[in-house]
Amino acid sequence: MPRPRNRRRLAGPPGPHHEETSAGGLVVDIAGAARAALIARYDRDGRLRWSLPKGHIEGAETIEEAAVREVEEETGIRGRIVARLGSIDYWFSASHARHAPPSRDRRVHKTVHHHLLLATGGVLSDTDPEVAEVAWVPLAEVAGRLAHADERRLVAHVPEILVAVT
Repeated sequence: MPRPRNRRRLAGPPGPHHEETSAGGLVVDIAGAARAALIARYDRDGRLRWSLPKGHIEGAETIEEAAVREVEEETGIRGRIVARLGSIDYWFSASHARHAPPSRDRRVHKTVHHHLLLATGGVLSDTDPEVAEVAWVPLAEVAGRLAHADERRLVAHVPEILVAVT
């Protein structure tokens, strides 16, 4: 599946930067009415923003192993990957130290690889300290709940993918 192009990727600053890679995805329960587990975090302005679960790759993990682990850690739901949804990349600034002056910020180019997972077990849980809320959302409402346009584009074709893989 082609990688979506986005303005943040194209407008990335030239020069030295740090590369980061994360993985995650959309875990769907298709027993009964299809629904998906989403997470919410508070942004810098204190607004609750819904998104797909994702996180850093640890050690020698593959992207797929990290996606399965991160989805379970952040939602409580175990899943198995059935399709690749695509990747999103963006730029941001991160301070090396808390309260560092802007001159100490480092530029980060992050790529997040997303997958479609079918739920295989677990219980929806918001015990991950990085997650403010988790919720089962009817599949037809997922795109409308997501805060980021790039993630909405990735999940747009999930119903068709599910028909093909189930």
